[in-house]
Amino acid sequence: MIELMILVTSSRPGRAGPAMARWIEPLASAQGEFRVTLVDLAELNLPFMDEPNHPMKKDYQHEHTKAWSRMVEASDAFLVLAAEYNFGFTAVFKNAIDYLFQEWNNKPVAFVGYGGVAGGTRSIQMMKSVLTSLNMMPLNEAVYIPFFKNQFDAAGQFVPTDEQSKAAAKMLKSLARWAVTLRPLRSPGA
Repeated sequence: MIELMILVTSSRPGRAGPAMARWIEPLASAQGEFRVTLVDLAELNLPFMDEPNHPMKKDYQHEHTKAWSRMVEASDAFLVLAAEYNFGFTAVFKNAIDYLFQEWNNKPVAFVGYGGVAGGTRSIQMMKSVLTSLNMMPLNEAVYIPFFKNQFDAAGQFVPTDEQSKAAAKMLKSLARWAVTLRPLRSPGA
């Protein structure tokens, strides 16, 4: 099985990230290749970066960092629910990234972007430049959801379009393929 971490990257009150997770998590699980772990960064609540040593050294002083390191290390692939705040990605996601270095290496990452007219595109483009620097493999396949608030039903559930559901299925297949392809690079001594 491929260990997939789905990351909710929004943190403000009234956020849509948890609803997006309720939509995509069952799709990923139904794929049959993933064992899914959902991590809500608002609930994880990492303090603003407080490690004294550079993350490349992997010499962590705080238990919250050690726990986060173990979670990321155990993951083979990531699916980022990419909220767009002020035309970029969220500070809580950047903070979570910055805690670690080696744990991210040689792992694929896919995106479900949501926002206004751009559907999270600007957020994802900024994420890609940072994540590539961590030796991650950002996928081209993604789901973009413009004006996402228009797709919530009366119960507060996200209702995808057929095109978004098809894009999600294609993205998940690609994510599984890349996770397997990159696995040898993550093995000891690679």
